[in-house]
Amino acid sequence: MELKKDSNAVAIDMLLIVHSEKRRAAQATHLDPQADPGALLQNRGGFQGVRNGIRKWQELEENGFQGNLPEKQCLQQPQVITSYDNQGTQLTVEIHPQDAMPQLLKKFSLAKRLQGDKNGNMRPRQPGGKDAHAYPWDRSNLKSMPLDLRHFEKLDASASQVTLKSGLNELVSDLLQEAHSDLERVRAIWIWICHHIEYDVEAAQEKDRQAFKPTNILRTRKTNCDGYAGLFERMCRVAGVQCVTVPGYSKGFGYKTGQSFSGEFDHAWNAVYLEGRWHLVDSTWGSGLVDTATSKFTFLYNEFYFLTHPALFIEDHFPDNKNWQLLKPPQSLRQFENNMYHKSEFYNKGMLSAHPETPMIRTVNGKATVTIESRAPTLFMFMLNGKQEHGLLSLRKNGMKLEVYPPTMGTHKLQIFAKGNSEIYSSVLEYTLKCNYVDFSVRLPTELHQPVGPSWFSEQMGIRKPSHPDPIIHTSDGRCSISFVVEEGISILASLHGDDSPITEETKRRYIFQMNREKRTELKVQLPHAGKFALKIFVKKRQEQGNFVFVFNYLLCCANTKVNWPMFPEIYGHWGQDNELLEPLSGVLPANRNIPFKLKLHGIAKALVKGQDTWPLTLNPEGYWEGSCNTAGCQEVYVMVLENANHNFYSYILKYKVNDQ
Repeated sequence: MELKKDSNAVAIDMLLIVHSEKRRAAQATHLDPQADPGALLQNRGGFQGVRNGIRKWQELEENGFQGNLPEKQCLQQPQVITSYDNQGTQLTVEIHPQDAMPQLLKKFSLAKRLQGDKNGNMRPRQPGGKDAHAYPWDRSNLKSMPLDLRHFEKLDASASQVTLKSGLNELVSDLLQEAHSDLERVRAIWIWICHHIEYDVEAAQEKDRQAFKPTNILRTRKTNCDGYAGLFERMCRVAGVQCVTVPGYSKGFGYKTGQSFSGEFDHAWNAVYLEGRWHLVDSTWGSGLVDTATSKFTFLYNEFYFLTHPALFIEDHFPDNKNWQLLKPPQSLRQFENNMYHKSEFYNKGMLSAHPETPMIRTVNGKATVTIESRAPTLFMFMLNGKQEHGLLSLRKNGMKLEVYPPTMGTHKLQIFAKGNSEIYSSVLEYTLKCNYVDFSVRLPTELHQPVGPSWFSEQMGIRKPSHPDPIIHTSDGRCSISFVVEEGISILASLHGDDSPITEETKRRYIFQMNREKRTELKVQLPHAGKFALKIFVKKRQEQGNFVFVFNYLLCCANTKVNWPMFPEIYGHWGQDNELLEPLSGVLPANRNIPFKLKLHGIAKALVKGQDTWPLTLNPEGYWEGSCNTAGCQEVYVMVLENANHNFYSYILKYKVNDQ
């Protein structure tokens, strides 16, 4: 048998079975921690040592495996011969009695996975230059190696369903049934742990060492981070994959923005050796999360922490040995403390970068600005001190811009959430704001929700080509007209909201009058007084059941203290979508006056105005119904229509109030 050294190979697997009349020999390459040290024949002479080991094994074969060994020991206990070269290559031969089956992983391997120390003990290779990735992140990949997660779909489904029957060895054996490479072996182990082992909050707080032992973990299905890492390492070693546990500091459960780290390490994770390089995994954080309010664990699989790119892993993991950062250049503890912490969901939901890049922001003239760049259009929201107030969030095609105006001086907590492709918003960023000045002229309405201004999202919801693309509209006389194209089959609803105003739940739509003109929907707005108002836009598909859905809002600003516009007339259900009101637009009419009316009404046989008396409206050549009425002696005035000339029943479409005399 010719043995060749391959410096690029992770492992060279071989199966060597030699038959004789009395004995069958099988070889395996795993280092058995239970093996008798006296049965190990170590030779430090490089590959000559390997050849010597094989020659010794051949001699035993020729002698019927007898030699000077007691017959009982020869017949019942496997003999182990191990040789090493000076670069860590090892050869282990197990000689078993006739018809006996070797233990788990019945294979013979020539592997360059472990290094020998000066005493001949085996240890994992320390990370070197070829393991390091460039810092900062180059945005190319969230993983430390190219992966197509679709390749794992069958394996993930199989591994997650494997049940624990007896011990750890059998569990690993069952998990590896569908795994055909070291990468797949690690993946199967990762998936099983993340879906079956629960984080034990009590054991973590009490630092119960029993919770770290694999036997106890498999029995209780609970452990802490040390237990997760220890179990992962043990299962990988049983599977024949080199793995180490890495202790260090983390920005995990209980972390406060900007905090310092010292003393005892608070977390542990793993490094695995795949395809010639070290890679990082954290099965604790891959399995779920702990609610900060209840301290309860919830299974919530997180793909991010499987073979995470080291330039991203360093954001919340700082190892005890800088070499395990797998970075060039490595980061200092001070950099780790001061660097911005992007949560895993920041990257899971397609974020690329955020500005500012520091966790603490000082306001300038009472304002703080945050921008985020994303790979694709994404919905965002924010909370300042737990409330969606005091900020303007506008969506961009690939990101967002947020302007925050803290209402008081001091320290404030700013959280930013993103939706991505899921149905729920997840926290992606957290800042601490330091405010030393409050601009009281910038007081935003409480009902100003996010986002502000039209965007890709409003286009997606059927609203296109807005007359006002900016989120803020300034008006000098308290009036404005906003229009946009609305897709066929979409209904629009708008409402006006302001603080310290006479607007109520019943009248919030009465300061807006909606009309449709040549495929464009127009919203005429009249403000009841000076100040800032939220104009909220909702949509609904006409053929679908359910409520209108909020899309966006404008911020309307008016500094003219003389503004005092009344409400528009009240609209009834028979007012058509394509009807148009030219006058009177005010919902409150003066008493004892002749009031002109002009409307465009579609599909109408007759129209009239009813007050103390009744006044008919006539259809002019331009298609408008015109006429007038006198408001003397009445408190209300109605516009009524007859839709069918063969009927005598008129329907109400508009209602006006008349000022007291």
